[in-house]
Amino acid sequence: MIRIINYFSKKRKTIVFVLPIILLATGLSAQNQSPSQNKVDFVPVSPVAIKAGKSIPMVFTFHIKPGFHINSNKPSAEELIPTQLGFSPPQDLVIAKVAYPAGELRSFPFDPTQKLSVYSGDLAIKAVVIAQNNAAPGKYTVHGEFKYQACDNNACYPPKKLPVDFNVEVQKGTTHTAARARPNKQSPHIH
Repeated sequence: MIRIINYFSKKRKTIVFVLPIILLATGLSAQNQSPSQNKVDFVPVSPVAIKAGKSIPMVFTFHIKPGFHINSNKPSAEELIPTQLGFSPPQDLVIAKVAYPAGELRSFPFDPTQKLSVYSGDLAIKAVVIAQNNAAPGKYTVHGEFKYQACDNNACYPPKKLPVDFNVEVQKGTTHTAARARPNKQSPHIH
């Protein structure tokens, strides 16, 4: 009986010692993955409605936190990672004409002689959502990814991928097969 009590007493001491370490490590891991650590945030897009066979312009806004910048879509040096917004739309939708603004040319303390094409503050990227002619009416979710590399005045951080999702409701399109009304021989409007 004494052996059993000593065994559990030793195990309890181990658990009491190891448990705080596990909780601390878990807490630090959660902190590293918290949204507040992101250098760029996606501003959610309101759901849009579109008729089959039509298109609608969209603007996707990203907020770059103060003190940081990201390379433009067309960086000024080949070795720099460009900012890119890509989508994987459902089969009935197409995302087209993705248009990036021009970057701002700025120099930084790490190389004051070179100007880099960067974005800072709020970044608005334009695109067009097209519903195919044969798109089935219903609600769709478009998934995408915003790829960027954030830097501050002293260092650049590893490239990141930020998920971008928005909802589209496809409504029944108008048919173009309706025949025009033609006057017949008994119409009073025939001259």
